[in-house]
Amino acid sequence: MVGTSRAKPHDRVILYARPPPAHDQRNSHASSPSLALTEAPHLLFSLADICNFSSVPILDWSLLSTPEGKAKFLDQQRHALVNVGFLYLSNAPVARADIDAVVAYMPRLFDLPQEEKERIRMVHSPHFFGYSRFGAEFTKGRTDQREQFDFGTPYESRWVPGDPEYLRLWGPSQWPKEELVPGFKEVYLRYLAQVEKLSYAFIGLLAEAFELSEEAFLPFFPGGLKPEPGILLHRSKLVKYPARKEGESDQGVGPHYDGGFLTFLLQASDHRGLQVQNLAGEWIDAPPIPGTFVVNIGKALETVTQGVARATSHRVISPPPGSAPRYSIPFFQNVAQAITLGHNVLPLKQDILKLKESRGQVGAVDSVNYAEYDEHPTGLVNLIGRIKSHPDVAERHYPDMFKQFFPNGLPTQGSAY
Repeated sequence: MVGTSRAKPHDRVILYARPPPAHDQRNSHASSPSLALTEAPHLLFSLADICNFSSVPILDWSLLSTPEGKAKFLDQQRHALVNVGFLYLSNAPVARADIDAVVAYMPRLFDLPQEEKERIRMVHSPHFFGYSRFGAEFTKGRTDQREQFDFGTPYESRWVPGDPEYLRLWGPSQWPKEELVPGFKEVYLRYLAQVEKLSYAFIGLLAEAFELSEEAFLPFFPGGLKPEPGILLHRSKLVKYPARKEGESDQGVGPHYDGGFLTFLLQASDHRGLQVQNLAGEWIDAPPIPGTFVVNIGKALETVTQGVARATSHRVISPPPGSAPRYSIPFFQNVAQAITLGHNVLPLKQDILKLKESRGQVGAVDSVNYAEYDEHPTGLVNLIGRIKSHPDVAERHYPDMFKQFFPNGLPTQGSAY
């Protein structure tokens, strides 16, 4: 498990269970549920010390090549899902050449002529794909200092008039002209296909870690965990966080939860900035580690696991003045649009459900919770979030819902939180 010192952000330390002070005389007969006991008294530690993480664990995909390694991986995965909500994944089955190629395209993409960015602005897409200008969104009342492109896995819209409006949310992406960034679309779609496949494989392992069958996930993934392309749409972003100027806000993106099942983040530059919030409300660095993805749990997965898998509040701090931009590429795993998650929780065994009791209570966090999953289909929940984040798109393509959420007209910025 790799963590970062909050006092010295350039140091990495190895963190294990925190031993008690030398004068602590607790013994193996202690009955308090807040204690996890081992046979060695000097290794006794408070369960809260483990669950209130000070680092983000690293899981190695290559462990899955042997039965013993797979058992170790599942144990580590279960711990990360229940107690942290974030993990690094090394040696993932995504081609290094494609990762490097996508990373190399990032500066070129954001250096596109402004007229080309305007041509594929998100406002032109009922599917909320395309370019978003710097500072177009805010979180927790403050402007997010980022510029971004939204793309998705290949999907042809199946919405027809009379269908629920949320079905319009899924459809084809807007892409820059091939001659301006030759090869980008081909490389990026190839990259997305590999991460999509990885996301399904990770869910299959999650099923094992939580003692479930893969069939338990069919309501969420109608094509199963090895679906044909195009059954579901998954979203992605390419994000640029420019260095802040002296005296300006350092909010790259404010505190939030992800809404879906899983997020696979490629930190595409060397800059620190991603931070996750532990049970005590402390912000823990999650710096780039070469050769890894950062994987985190969304509120949708937390809902269907009845809170066993933990969605974790996180944010991004802008690069300091004078530095190069920070780039990142998140992939957001979606589920079937028509399902209401609160009505379709997974059939977890009691011993798995009890894992969240050992974690302790989550303290005050800076992110706003999702409540809509208990009430509405996931497609509608996602559409509401998009409308709040991008009201200009809503005004053009979803006028009735726009009036519902913005009765006073178009705001200058959008905010889902």
